[in-house]
Amino acid sequence: MELDELRQMTAPDLRVKEREAREEIFRLRLKLRTNQLDNHAGYRRARRELALIMTLLGEKARGETVTTKKKAG
Repeated sequence: MELDELRQMTAPDLRVKEREAREEIFRLRLKLRTNQLDNHAGYRRARRELALIMTLLGEKARGETVTTKKKAG
């Protein structure tokens, strides 16, 4: 999911996405440990998405608004 889409979500919506991401990580980890996972990149992607969601939830809890930096050049 794109960063802009996640930033537009409300905190309750992000919590739902967090729960879904945690469930997906659990399923992928189970497949990984039982040697049924062919593509390890999906596991890494799911972990990164969860980290992003948790970061955005923290920002919303603190009331921060983070703007994206544009590269000069």
